[in-house]
Amino acid sequence: MKYKILILILVIFFLNVQIVAGAENKYGSVRAWFNGENATVNGVQLKIGEPIELKVDLLSKVNGHVTLKLKEPGVTTAYDVLSGPSKIDEKISNLNIESDWSKTYTWSLAPNGAWKNGNAPINIIVQFHDLKTKNDEIIQFTIANPYILDEQYTGATTTPAPEIPGTGAAAKPAPFPSMLFTLAILLIVSRWRRG
Repeated sequence: MKYKILILILVIFFLNVQIVAGAENKYGSVRAWFNGENATVNGVQLKIGEPIELKVDLLSKVNGHVTLKLKEPGVTTAYDVLSGPSKIDEKISNLNIESDWSKTYTWSLAPNGAWKNGNAPINIIVQFHDLKTKNDEIIQFTIANPYILDEQYTGATTTPAPEIPGTGAAAKPAPFPSMLFTLAILLIVSRWRRG
């Protein structure tokens, strides 16, 4: 009976690993994507002028205010905003929202050449304010940490991944959690047979 409960717990854990992306606190949650990949994205190289897409989903669990902004931690502004609801370091305010309020924001950015031959992280900072308790909770994390090459972008080099219907997010396999799940099940079955 113990093994069956353990298997059930592991199955639930590994199924949830693929769903969770972003961050959450008691006031709300934030999910983010960089070119369709769940945040935080590393190992990406960008050329000067190469367009990228950032997508951020917000969900408030309280009645109150939600403010957010894209942030570059460096001194040099490495990206230009091609389109989107704000510039980098410009605050977006959503005042007097109700619990279960949600909104999706999308930006198109491109490296501007002011910073090259180095990493230029793109962060998101979201502040949830609860009107009832007058308290704030902040979520912040890096959406992506691309390396900016000293090369000019000349156009599309790859075909974009197909989108998941209804989400706007690119379909992408998640091999690592699936591999962990398979390994865990094999280990459990192996122990089960021995004992």
